Amino acid sequence: MTDAQKRELEKALWGIANDLRGKMDADEFRDYILGFIFFKYLSERIHLYANEILKPDHIEFTDLREGSQEGDEVLDAVRAEAVDELGYFLKPAELFASIAERGGRKGDNFILDDLTRILENIQKSTMGAASEEDFNHLFEDMDLGSTKLGRTVSDRNDLVAKILTRLNGLDFRLRDVNSDVLGDAYEYLIGKFASGAGKKAGEFYTPQEVSTIVARIVTTGRDRLQHVYDPTCGSGSLLLRVAREVGMRNVGQFHGQELNRTTFNLARMNMILHGVSYRKFNLKQEDTLERPQHDGKYEAVVANPPFSANWSSNPHFTTDDRFSTYGRLPPASKADFAFVLHMIHHLADNGTMAVILPHGALFRGGAEGEIRKILITERNYLDAVIGLPPNIFYGTGIPTCILVFKKCREDPGNILFIDASAHFERGKNQNKLSDEDIRRVVDTYRARVSSERYARLAPISLIEENDFNLNIPRYVDTFEDEALVDLDAVLAELKEIDGSLKDADEAIASYCKELGLEAPV
Repeated sequence: MTDAQKRELEKALWGIANDLRGKMDADEFRDYILGFIFFKYLSERIHLYANEILKPDHIEFTDLREGSQEGDEVLDAVRAEAVDELGYFLKPAELFASIAERGGRKGDNFILDDLTRILENIQKSTMGAASEEDFNHLFEDMDLGSTKLGRTVSDRNDLVAKILTRLNGLDFRLRDVNSDVLGDAYEYLIGKFASGAGKKAGEFYTPQEVSTIVARIVTTGRDRLQHVYDPTCGSGSLLLRVAREVGMRNVGQFHGQELNRTTFNLARMNMILHGVSYRKFNLKQEDTLERPQHDGKYEAVVANPPFSANWSSNPHFTTDDRFSTYGRLPPASKADFAFVLHMIHHLADNGTMAVILPHGALFRGGAEGEIRKILITERNYLDAVIGLPPNIFYGTGIPTCILVFKKCREDPGNILFIDASAHFERGKNQNKLSDEDIRRVVDTYRARVSSERYARLAPISLIEENDFNLNIPRYVDTFEDEALVDLDAVLAELKEIDGSLKDADEAIASYCKELGLEAPV
């Protein structure tokens, strides 16, 4: 598929979402439209898979009928193979195209009850299988009985039927095994919904430009990853962005945790829709700081945690391996360094970690200052501090940064500071990083060189002198001298202007005299 065709698909999908959402908020309608796209993907995927395994017997999947001995035997065999390979199963009559065609008929087109049953059957098909946890309650946010879809049952049915009919006319090109066009389009839609969701967007989406910087940093020098982990994984976009840098097939396992149930469901859909096998992702829904669900060490650890969130800071965490060796717990009103320490605990000795934080985490004192001191002097884990432009995150204009950590640093005597805060494209509602802005940050990090008014390799001794305050202007001087003013030239120009004004005054006085008017003073 060409880039133009890809953009057409993205435009068509967003057009369907935008035209049909009515008065519903973007973040509410998101769950429906993305869920229906996912259902269509599952249907087309199972259809292609079933036809492939039935090909030697010259049988078409949609020709199979329940109720006959032969049809039931074949369907049972396909079901067993599909659940093992894909993780789920759909009958021919349950495919998206079938229900969409029914919804498009005039007259008898009521499909809500059957559609609800089909979505439940997808989950039921996984019961007792290895994929059960990955499909459990996956469609629970698609309440087809909600009055948000319409005041009456008939209104709701008409809206859902229109959505399915329009989606049914789109070709997701799943036959092209080397294409991830639907995955790209899904990410595009998530981004578009995020831009309309305001502050809520931070719960599920990291802007693509920032994700790209983080992904390229943690994959520096690598073409394969055994594991990648995101403790606040949102929609899973950051995990997938890391995988794109090394190739989706070159990541052994995806690990993530997400507190919000709706966002957790979105992340699981996002993984499956990008072709990630249920066997290759291990996503959990829980509070990461209070009830962590993973215990491994990972080569790539990334996160965009909620900025300065509250957490319990319960004294019992002083014996938790994640926090016990740092003397003090991060404050209850600022969980930023709680997430940092959690991530460092899960970072492999040969791994790289990148976390997005608010600027305040660089210089706030108290427990956070003590933790920064230990991370820099005793552990020597901090590898780089990268300042980002303002207003590039959805729902907040505060300045942000990326902290990069390694347990085995190549340059233990210094820390790289990059000030990219002034390098961006100003937007109407939100600023953006250009490809060149992204490339400069990543290239500077990888080359690890100082650059005037942009980057500096600061020795650890200088950071100690600054009492472990990591505020970037202390290390990267972005001040530009003002141009010298030639006073003689300015005076000469003023005299010339004064002479011109006198000539103009004399001309005006002459005109007024001819007209018999009093000249203005």
